[in-house]
Amino acid sequence: MTKKILSVDDSASIRQLVSFTLSREGYEVVEAVDGTDALDKVRSWPVDMVITDLNMPNMDGIELIKALRSDPAFKFTPIVMLTTESVMTKKDAGKQAGATGWIVKPFKPEQLVAVVKRLLV
Repeated sequence: MTKKILSVDDSASIRQLVSFTLSREGYEVVEAVDGTDALDKVRSWPVDMVITDLNMPNMDGIELIKALRSDPAFKFTPIVMLTTESVMTKKDAGKQAGATGWIVKPFKPEQLVAVVKRLLV
């Protein structure tokens, strides 16, 4: 069965890069423009993993992670932050919210694929 991944980023080019990279590896990818959009999408499109930016309008990545983790259906879903932020305080905030991993932009497509394959065994 094909694994489904939600890519959440306010940058269309990043969403397209993530989608292209993971689709080539056989994953099904849906895109969301921010945390609010992501929550709307997961209600009708269950996912196996979430890859989210940190800094977005309406609802940022930390708020999105907290909202997802408060739903029992997402208690064990891998959630990876994909962001330009690399300071320890932001990483700690992501970890406290329930992030599974952290990738700093710009990223190499093979790095993203390796993380996804490791988390979606």
